Amino acid sequence: MTRPPTAAQRRVIEAADPVTGRLRGTDAQLAALVKRGLAFRHPRPPHDHFLTPAGHRIREAPPEEAVPDAPAPAAGSGVFAARVGGEESGDTGPARAREVHSAWQGLLELRRMTNPGGAMDRPCGWERTHLVPAAALALEAAGHRPATGDLGDGYRVRATPQPEAVAVHQPDLAALRSCAATLENAGWQVSEHARPRARERYLLASPRRG
Repeated sequence: MTRPPTAAQRRVIEAADPVTGRLRGTDAQLAALVKRGLAFRHPRPPHDHFLTPAGHRIREAPPEEAVPDAPAPAAGSGVFAARVGGEESGDTGPARAREVHSAWQGLLELRRMTNPGGAMDRPCGWERTHLVPAAALALEAAGHRPATGDLGDGYRVRATPQPEAVAVHQPDLAALRSCAATLENAGWQVSEHARPRARERYLLASPRRG
């Protein structure tokens, strides 16, 4: 947990467009928010600034609730951690649900801002370079439960030797196929496979292109 935003920064955050997260402020204020991972500067003219998912969490949280001051997926820092499965423990309460929802909405907005034609039905550039957390966020945002520890039930998202594919493991076959449907709805191409000489089935998922 790091310092909360200053009063002036919080005013800029709270005045953001409620739908797009577009920000208005001085160059210094906007630069400070970008530095803290609470905003990002759009790469295309007119180079407007928008809230990251972490910035949205600041805006949505009650004033008395402490909010992690951390970049979210749009900033590419990996500080916001979608659960990939295998973590020893983690909060599953309302605060976590709020954080995941905000991160997913921020990622959809990033798709709209960066995909050709504003397409939100397929992954964006950030997702293609952060395959594991992107797939895990799609699953967690849809309500799937990650595995806990080494032996826990639930999904696990792992990198593969293939440059644009992740593997999704889930011991329950029905839950595995539910994960497949979620990823397909989120714009991923998914195929089901079986391990050689093993009974376990798993998914390979790749971001869809067009």
